[in-house]
Amino acid sequence: MEKQYAVLGLGSFGESVALTLENMGCDVLVMDDSYEKIQEISDKVSYAMKADVADPEALQSLGGRNLDGVVIAVSENLEAGIMATMLCKEMGIPLVVAKAKNSLQGAILERVGADRIVYPEIEMGSRVAKSLVSREFMDWIELSKDYSMVEIAVPDKWAGRSLAEVSARERLGINVVGIIVDGKIDVTPDPQKPLPEGGILIVIGTNEILEKFDSRKRQ
Repeated sequence: MEKQYAVLGLGSFGESVALTLENMGCDVLVMDDSYEKIQEISDKVSYAMKADVADPEALQSLGGRNLDGVVIAVSENLEAGIMATMLCKEMGIPLVVAKAKNSLQGAILERVGADRIVYPEIEMGSRVAKSLVSREFMDWIELSKDYSMVEIAVPDKWAGRSLAEVSARERLGINVVGIIVDGKIDVTPDPQKPLPEGGILIVIGTNEILEKFDSRKRQ
């Protein structure tokens, strides 16, 4: 059965989350009090509803107990975010993700029941900054305060050698979890297959190890 998610609030963040989930094969229900935004997205998601995200009756109409999760993307209106978070938890939705603009707002939303807080503006700013100063990494995505995922071009000395030969995990403490070749992603790379020149590796590791790996000459 396809997973079902609700996205409350259709700013740029909410819209991006909704469309990405829909494109990944999920059933997505969206809610916003803007008629124009609902009209624009209505044919791109499973269900679009014009309503106040803090309206109990409107939220109940989404059938909360059938949802796998909800994303509350209304950080510009803290009161609405608090009400929506509380109502969603009362409805028994197992995963409530709330967008926050800062740590204070995040702490409040967490206290009223949010399972996870996201800071899109802060996280994107950090991601862009790290990508700018990194010499080797093409992209840097923080997975937690200790771990990150990065994209890196296959090092010249690795091209033509297999992951088994390179022994990145044993020697460097990093894990290659995917390879991108000609725009196609392989998330189950064959450890015996030679790495292609011009390919891109998707790597996970601790921030400390990744920073050291980026700052030194690749082996």
